[in-house]
Amino acid sequence: MKILFCGDLVGRSGRDVVLENLPALRTEMALDFVVVNAENAAHGFGLTREICEELFEAGADAITTGNHVWDQREIIPFIDGDPRVLRPINYVRGTPGRGASVIKARDGRSVLVVNVMCRLFMELLDDPFAAVDEVLNSHVLGKSVDAVLIDVHGEATSEKVALGHVCDGRASLVVGTHTHIPTADAQVLPGGTAYQSDAGMCGDYDSVIGMRKETAIAKFRTKVVTERLAPARGPGSLCAVYVETDDASGLAARVAPVVLGGRLQPAWPIFLPPRGPAAA
Repeated sequence: MKILFCGDLVGRSGRDVVLENLPALRTEMALDFVVVNAENAAHGFGLTREICEELFEAGADAITTGNHVWDQREIIPFIDGDPRVLRPINYVRGTPGRGASVIKARDGRSVLVVNVMCRLFMELLDDPFAAVDEVLNSHVLGKSVDAVLIDVHGEATSEKVALGHVCDGRASLVVGTHTHIPTADAQVLPGGTAYQSDAGMCGDYDSVIGMRKETAIAKFRTKVVTERLAPARGPGSLCAVYVETDDASGLAARVAPVVLGGRLQPAWPIFLPPRGPAAA
């Protein structure tokens, strides 16, 4: 399978760069499955039903979230009814929605998508390691599902790396979100799981992790909040991770970062054809 995971989508800049590029990317990369983390899509805080529907229309197959999932209260009934929109699996029992879902790719193959949140410097949710173990024990890669994608939403790279090794050999891709900065450690782990500590964000990098830099800097310097943080509105970069899996085992054959548009240096998998002029 050919899979694309797009990192945290922040505000209008993030929405625009994903909506403008994703339809072409599905064709250029011959993508079988696309996941987008959209927890910062609605003005930087949370997501809405309308945004979810726009992303699905553009080519997303699943949407993951994180600690901002409940910032827009209108998402609660929608997330409870649509299995393609996930919240972290290690919220306490009784929380609306689901943290793992088996979703059909367009060719009919089954993909398990898992959303889990770390605990270091984050909310003290249930044990993420136990939660991931439980779902992976119930859905075996290469047997009951064709691919397994795990979004590890967390602050500490050490916790993300540890979860990656725990999942090695049992998942197609383990990828971090939340810090909004793409890391340079894309690799296939010894057991065959693709891993990157953070996919980065889809948004304006002339900012402080997607937010207007003037407001964020003032908050750091004075601790006096004079205005609400708001997303930067400049041209966005699309940051993602591309994975190809072995059809028999579901494990990763290769992985590479993807960066398009905005201020960051472009990145494109060297083993794919160059981008066509229509999508430049």
